[in-house]
Amino acid sequence: MKPTLSLLSLCLLLGACSHSTPDDNNDVVPPPCWQSAHAPASQQVSQQWWEQFGSPELGRLISQARAGSYDLAGAMARVRQAQASAVIAGAPLLPEVKFGTNANRQKLLRGKGYSQLDASDDNKAVDYFDASLSASYEVDFWGGKAAARDSALQALKASEFDRATVELTLLSGVASSYVQTLALDEQLRIARLNLANAQSVLHVVQTRYDAGSATALELAQQKSLVASQQRQVPLAEQQAQEARITLAVLLGEPVQNLALGDTTFARLHWPSTGSGLPSELLGRRPDIASAEAKLIAARADITVARAAMLPSLTLSASLGSGADRFSNILRSPFYTLTAGLAAPIFNNGRLSAERDKATARQQELLQAYRGSIISAFADVEKALNSASGLDQQRQWQDEELKQAQRAFDIAQSRYTAGAEGLLTVLQTQSTLYQAQDQSVQLRMARLQASVALYKALGGGWRVQ
Repeated sequence: MKPTLSLLSLCLLLGACSHSTPDDNNDVVPPPCWQSAHAPASQQVSQQWWEQFGSPELGRLISQARAGSYDLAGAMARVRQAQASAVIAGAPLLPEVKFGTNANRQKLLRGKGYSQLDASDDNKAVDYFDASLSASYEVDFWGGKAAARDSALQALKASEFDRATVELTLLSGVASSYVQTLALDEQLRIARLNLANAQSVLHVVQTRYDAGSATALELAQQKSLVASQQRQVPLAEQQAQEARITLAVLLGEPVQNLALGDTTFARLHWPSTGSGLPSELLGRRPDIASAEAKLIAARADITVARAAMLPSLTLSASLGSGADRFSNILRSPFYTLTAGLAAPIFNNGRLSAERDKATARQQELLQAYRGSIISAFADVEKALNSASGLDQQRQWQDEELKQAQRAFDIAQSRYTAGAEGLLTVLQTQSTLYQAQDQSVQLRMARLQASVALYKALGGGWRVQ
């Protein structure tokens, strides 16, 4: 007797071949430590990290952004879409049950009828009523249905992680814009103060000019400086207003409704943030978790595409009854059982192309996952390097500002006493103004570097 290959054996053989998946191991090895200087790893990032900046108003703005941001609301709507898609994908794993009922009438318009239409000369109309309850189920022999459900569940996870990424980006954007707004308000205050100082010196120069002890050149030079400082005031006002508009957009409100409270720029301070180890970053960043979930979903999609290339078995059962009168509709029940096997034979390469497409998509997402890890490492390194460099700059800048203020005070006193020329006063004024402006810029950059570090570390987020 020749050995025969049964249909079931063939299906098992094909099924064994259908579950092989390409290698998607992540070969990105985290470095043992950060290259830049950082705080001790024992300090953990709090989910309420904005509270560490010493501004209650910032906490209020964060809450306002969570409630009013349209970007965050859109991300939450995408999560609900993914939840619905997961339910849809999981539905075929259970039988589908339907109920139906029909009522119909056939009536001869002329003639004597035919065998299928049991009509007579006295009654040329035939009524018929039926009801049925049916169930159908496609056996998930190759795991394609379960894989589709798993893919949808991973897509749901990715959507939730994406929402967390949007929220983290939003909150860090609010904090950074808030810092910038207060910094520009401080620059505006300094511009007005410098204008007052320049006008005070101009008054001295004018007095000396009127007394004949100052030249017209000195008077013109000081008036030019006053005009330059007057120009700086509306420029600072413009920049401060633009920063407010940007902040209001993040809050989802017009700028007319924006209220910043009475917190001053000088009251803000940056906390010491522990960066932990690079390997810990993989569980801290929602964007990395999203990339991983999408990769797992793509792996399940390959199983779905391969299952479509194999035979499918569908089982169905129905229970029904019919009669020529509605009152007798349940008197003649019957049932029907059906089993159908369908297998693709020729589709011009469509199914194999779908499999190849799913495989290529999985390979693409693998590279995106690896790239997201490298980008996350770079984000932390940049934030740590920025904070370290700014700390060193500020140490020398504080001394620069102190000496510039002292030089201006001495030059102004000596000029008033007639012991110094105006050129020295002009030079010390310019140096002082630049030092004051640089001091605000460095402080703003340092605060924003702390915000960037919190964002790079995931803002206290953890994979659940």
